[in-house]
Amino acid sequence: MTQPPPAQRATACRAASRELVAAGGEARAQALRRIATALLDHRADLLEANQRDVQAAAHDVRTGEVTAAMAARLPLTERKLQALADGCRTLADRPDPVGQAIARRELADGLELTQRTVPLGVLLIIFEARPDAMPQITSLALKSGNGLMLKGGKEAVHSCRALHAVITEAMAPLPADAVQLLEGRDTVTELLALDDRIDLVIPRGSNALVRHIQAHTRIPVLGHADGICHVYVHADADPAMARAIVVDSKTDYPAACNAMETLLLHRDTVASGLADQLLGALRDAGVALHGAHGVFGLPEPPSLAHEYGDLAATVALVDDVDDAVAWVNTHGSGHTDAIITPDPAVAARFVQGVDNACAFHNCSTRFADGYRFGLGAEVGISTGRIHARGPVGVEGLLTTQYTVRGQGDVVAPFSAGDRVFTHRDRPLGER
Repeated sequence: MTQPPPAQRATACRAASRELVAAGGEARAQALRRIATALLDHRADLLEANQRDVQAAAHDVRTGEVTAAMAARLPLTERKLQALADGCRTLADRPDPVGQAIARRELADGLELTQRTVPLGVLLIIFEARPDAMPQITSLALKSGNGLMLKGGKEAVHSCRALHAVITEAMAPLPADAVQLLEGRDTVTELLALDDRIDLVIPRGSNALVRHIQAHTRIPVLGHADGICHVYVHADADPAMARAIVVDSKTDYPAACNAMETLLLHRDTVASGLADQLLGALRDAGVALHGAHGVFGLPEPPSLAHEYGDLAATVALVDDVDDAVAWVNTHGSGHTDAIITPDPAVAARFVQGVDNACAFHNCSTRFADGYRFGLGAEVGISTGRIHARGPVGVEGLLTTQYTVRGQGDVVAPFSAGDRVFTHRDRPLGER
């Protein structure tokens, strides 16, 4: 069946998004609970569809059409489906974020201003591999009352179709047009031109994908182009803690954007033997090491700001915490960086000095995730500074509306000096 053109579908999506808001928070929460149940009830079909994509990707890796890192993001598992269902239920149980007053002010006697939360409108999500992104993003869009247009990569086509069918069936009676799946490379170009109907683009994929989208649309783009994350091991770090955090940050999921790409070691860790322990632990875990400026006799990395997305990492030596901060701010991507030290003052110097979305002390960079942050899920991680930064959950998909309630008030008496503004802030619960 031929699909309507993207512009027509975007128009339908905006109308459907307004229906989501009108349906109310409880109706959207119930839809999320139905989706959670459906993901588990249909797990066999979903995993079978996903396996078709995984097998095709394995062939494409051998022929060079798909990268190994992209293929690693593709598989769905029972555990992932359970986590997705849990995320839907977590969101469903949270208070309705739409229509919440965040400020209230008396402008003058009998004239009151309220600022409240409202959805952004229509979101366009373009993602490569990672079919689990679809339920995550859908749950956040429904909770926040936003319409959603999803464009998955061809490498995940069977997974995306199966997930979309399960989700839209479970959503009913909420309108299916609120969550649309689009296919075809040419579709992206048409969608990126719809700045009058789409309010935010969120790309999830390679550096090349994000850069392309940023260069080819006037629609605001939220996301990150690189995930160059650092772990800095200070001279006084506990060896067992350092080994656990460094290995986890790199190997738990090497293809993830929050995986460690560069290990920064205080120079004193060489004399203490800690550096050798950490390099040995990474090698034992199958990590290929590259040395910045040839340290430890290791081969040079492709660059000092390289994202491997695989079992490989850059190692560099720094003189102190200030040198580590300078390195991160020069070669990092503003995503997630961690320090390992028992000294809170040193940790504070690092956390306050690095210019990034997430700064961690004595824990793995892999915690930079919307689900792990208790957001229920995330639409992505933003390294920008406008609107939202870090893992973006429901709050990042909302904007605000001002309402003013009066009693026949007009501006003329204020202009003439007969009335004056009081501008008194009111408690949010006050009516």
